[in-house]
Amino acid sequence: MLVFLIFCGFHSIAQEKWTPAEAEAYQKNLNKEYADPKESPLDEEDLKAFKGLDFYPISNKFVVEAHFIKSENEKVFKMKTTGNRLPEYVKYGELHFTLEGKKFKLNVYQNIELSKRKGYEDYLFLPFSDSSCGKETYIGGRYIDMRFPKSDTVTIDFNTAYNPYCAYSHKYSCPIVPLENDLMIEILAGVKKFKD
Repeated sequence: MLVFLIFCGFHSIAQEKWTPAEAEAYQKNLNKEYADPKESPLDEEDLKAFKGLDFYPISNKFVVEAHFIKSENEKVFKMKTTGNRLPEYVKYGELHFTLEGKKFKLNVYQNIELSKRKGYEDYLFLPFSDSSCGKETYIGGRYIDMRFPKSDTVTIDFNTAYNPYCAYSHKYSCPIVPLENDLMIEILAGVKKFKD
């Protein structure tokens, strides 16, 4: 799987129209992948005991319509990771949305190396952390995958938020969520933390 696709992972692609069935299919597919020894990020001992990831119940509360603003003249930068790698990214744009009556912004990024691979030219990376991190969800934050928006309105489905591979094994190196993508709200959707 392209070595975890540059260790970012691309499990789901945000859709323009959301239905609960899409989130259910995503969760089922993710469990199938993690149960497969050829694809799973789990260590051997954890894989033997694996019966499925712990997801929050699927909820349309955490499916938001965001206003997309394309970034212009952004410089390529090296994103910090949990290891020594410094993969190159560029800020592709901003996603502005409202949740529980509060306004939020998330930056979405493009991985430079991945964008050069056939079939991944339009892939985008949306890392975020929130107030649930370190409690019910992975302390290092979670990711959502997207493609280039086709309009200035984008659906963000937090039900498809997943943990980086380094949440399951220390052998992986994963991008650290930029501080500007820390949400001051609990996102109780998607994958919960793997172990207490």
